[in-house]
Amino acid sequence: MALYVNESGPATAPTIVFLHGGGIGGWMWNPQVERLSDYHRLVPDLPEHGQSAGEAPFTMNDATARVAELIRTRAHGERAHVVGLSLGAQMTAHLLATAPEVVDHAIISSALTRPFPGMSLLYPSVNWMYKMYRPFKDAAWLIRANMQSSGIPEQYFAEVREDTRLLTADALAHVLNENMRFRLSTVLSKVNTPTLVLAGQKEYSLMHQSARDLVTALPNAKAFLAPKLGHIWNLQAPELFTRTVRAWITDQPLPQELLALK
Repeated sequence: MALYVNESGPATAPTIVFLHGGGIGGWMWNPQVERLSDYHRLVPDLPEHGQSAGEAPFTMNDATARVAELIRTRAHGERAHVVGLSLGAQMTAHLLATAPEVVDHAIISSALTRPFPGMSLLYPSVNWMYKMYRPFKDAAWLIRANMQSSGIPEQYFAEVREDTRLLTADALAHVLNENMRFRLSTVLSKVNTPTLVLAGQKEYSLMHQSARDLVTALPNAKAFLAPKLGHIWNLQAPELFTRTVRAWITDQPLPQELLALK
């Protein structure tokens, strides 16, 4: 079956594809979709997420191939600007490695490219941990605690609550496995797509190191930090994120608030 895709915008405008993070649906891009109404927007719910929850399992290869096909069949001119955050950012990097011809400009925000210390030890325990977590997962206090740790504003409580309701142990295991095992392809050294690499200034140093990895791997990439912001900063600072997207895909100067990654 095909992924659920929220499509909007003028019939002749350039296309932007937005790829969401793990554990939440395409709704996370609503602030950007609203502010970029002059573009044709494609926002898929990735496998095992949102309205594509029945599409299982999530794998990086399958999900990325689906996005490439989405661009070929529904993007104007069979090419798109691609914007990804977290899991979606990893997919954007993988898309550049596997189907660079469909990407006009790329924005990769907070793509983990290195192993997270100790995370491999958790894989065998995911189902057990989920069983312990499941009786409480729909509790408002726990949802709000998870939102706070991720930097998601309170106004999106209803959306996060619905994503939490749909989350299964298998989906969590699949996404964690793909997310933590993701590594950059050596093929990226041959990809000349203009790529903007981003991360929140307040994110873990491992994410900043991953951003440096991407700039090293991609010959036409630049990297910046979003000042005083965390992981899901498109929701924390929607105006700044949107101005950054618009500037990058139109080859204009980036917002002065961004900090060069050193």
